[in-house]
Amino acid sequence: MLFLQFLKLGLIAFGGPAAHAGLMERELVARKKWISAQTLLDFLGAVNLIPGPNSTQLTMLVGYRFQGFWGLLVSGGGFILPAALITGVLAWAYVSMGSIPAVGHILFGLKPAILAIIAGAIFQLGKKALKNAWLALMGAAALLALWFGLGEVPVILGAGAVGMVSRMLQLARTRYGKKKHGAAGAQKNSPKNKRLWIFPLLPLSQAVIVAAAQTASLKLFWIFFKIGALLFGSGYLLVAYMDAELVDRLGLLTRAQLLDAIAIGQFTPGPILTAATFVGYQLEGIQGAVAATLGIFLPSVFFILLLYPLIPRLRRSPITSAFLDSVNMAAVCVMLWVSIYMAIEVTVDWRSASILALSLIAVFWIRRISSVWIVLSGALTGYLLQLVFPS
Repeated sequence: MLFLQFLKLGLIAFGGPAAHAGLMERELVARKKWISAQTLLDFLGAVNLIPGPNSTQLTMLVGYRFQGFWGLLVSGGGFILPAALITGVLAWAYVSMGSIPAVGHILFGLKPAILAIIAGAIFQLGKKALKNAWLALMGAAALLALWFGLGEVPVILGAGAVGMVSRMLQLARTRYGKKKHGAAGAQKNSPKNKRLWIFPLLPLSQAVIVAAAQTASLKLFWIFFKIGALLFGSGYLLVAYMDAELVDRLGLLTRAQLLDAIAIGQFTPGPILTAATFVGYQLEGIQGAVAATLGIFLPSVFFILLLYPLIPRLRRSPITSAFLDSVNMAAVCVMLWVSIYMAIEVTVDWRSASILALSLIAVFWIRRISSVWIVLSGALTGYLLQLVFPS
């Protein structure tokens, strides 16, 4: 069940992390009701604090919530698999023909439809995140910081720090008032320590390293493992990481080949990090594609195993709960900021604007309709409009 659900999401997950979070809100919260909007919001805020592909980590958190370690692997694997397979096929075509197949007409209608899904998620998650006037002020400050060019990670971490300090000061004033009036009391809270189920990762990581070594792709696996472990912020920073490692330092790729890999990563559904699959195939064929894909996504498994037990603990303490609420508010604002830029780029003429308007109607007025139909309808409408009304 988990695998099939995330496989379906992986097939239609165009548009980057903001779009992927929108799809999960619509499918897992509104339609399936597997998790609450607050839980998804907490997960979204948490994954923005760790390196790696945020949307993939979001699927892993949901899977871990339902079926533990194996649920993490099943949900994350289902989400990644479609993009990895499609990227592998396109990499084969690229190596065979020396160019990327024309795909612009397919993306024309997809992008407005995805943008509408993001808008629906921002509205639903924003209602949950906006708990009081202080968080509204925090959101406004986050948007202002983004306007002045501050990065996503500093904005989210900064919001969390400000929220936590503010809550500490509020509690300090309250305690001082109680002591002043002779009030005393203690709240006992001894949460049980949960042991992380990290042991299955040991044979898994050993098997991956052995397999990579046997296929002469250990070096490639290690390169992408390092990238996956250090990649904070937007997935588009992958360009800078791979350029520094594969083009400048090792000279394994030309810059033109790297840009082609990123273009393929943007076109395919799922995380843009599957550009690693494309690069791996270019360098070592199928074995290289497998090694690079495993390398760039494996660190996220470790991060999620460490992160998951911390999220409920953050909620138990009033101070860390304030940190999480502020992080959640900032994360929604980052989604809003990204969607504004996407809207400017996507609505280039009346055709794309029409698709966006129709998709928004479907998202806001027909909440039970599957995201699959919205995405497919957008793609088909865009294709037909280009045929009938060519630019």
